[in-house]
Amino acid sequence: MKMLEGKVALVTGASRGIGRAIAMELAKQGAKVAFTYLSSVEKGQALEAELTALGTQAKGYRSDASKYDEAEKLVADVLADLGGLDVVVNNAGITQDGLLMRMTEEQWDKVIEVNLKSVFNLTKAATKPMMKARSGSIINLSSVVGVRGNAGQSNYAASKAGIIGFSKSVAIELGSRNIRCNVIAPGFIETEMTGHLDEKVLAEWAAAIPMKRAGKAEEIASVVTFLASDMSSYISGQVLEVNGAMNT
Repeated sequence: MKMLEGKVALVTGASRGIGRAIAMELAKQGAKVAFTYLSSVEKGQALEAELTALGTQAKGYRSDASKYDEAEKLVADVLADLGGLDVVVNNAGITQDGLLMRMTEEQWDKVIEVNLKSVFNLTKAATKPMMKARSGSIINLSSVVGVRGNAGQSNYAASKAGIIGFSKSVAIELGSRNIRCNVIAPGFIETEMTGHLDEKVLAEWAAAIPMKRAGKAEEIASVVTFLASDMSSYISGQVLEVNGAMNT
């Protein structure tokens, strides 16, 4: 039997990279998959077709989770279209890097709004049906940068560190309702974004990681599947660092 048979999962920011890999893996494990995208309608439609081809029900939604009203509507739509909501994966995020002395207020506000406020919006909206069902798994994507910081990314680090504090609080608040909330903090992961970087830069980064390589998006997706499944039924309020020991 597949690990997530009978569950409904919602993944934000799934049209590419880690989010796409998560949506694919959840579908392979038998979950009905709802996902959001923002920029590319074509990529959203293509992913919906790929997920459906895996033999599960899937539906994409063009939705901006950083907007409170859109997050509430999204959850209502998923409940109506797929019949429930067991797993929420808050993956959507952006970067607007710059040294603090040059960072604009707009760069700070935008990253906090998209990366952190979106997690509040969607988690709050999802807790209502989860509390009613007395069951649920909320999985929030942070970053190694949210754990240890990084020069030139104070806004991103603050947003990703905020996710950790938020998630631990949610785990405490909702534990009595059998709702779990955990964090995954990826390290350096190969995605379309890293594919544009210079090979020499990539080699230097890999050399600094004890496992001597970047991670794969599928390796993050596997951890998401574990936390979404009943195999992790007593794990809540935790930060799982998936980084090849780069932050040990």
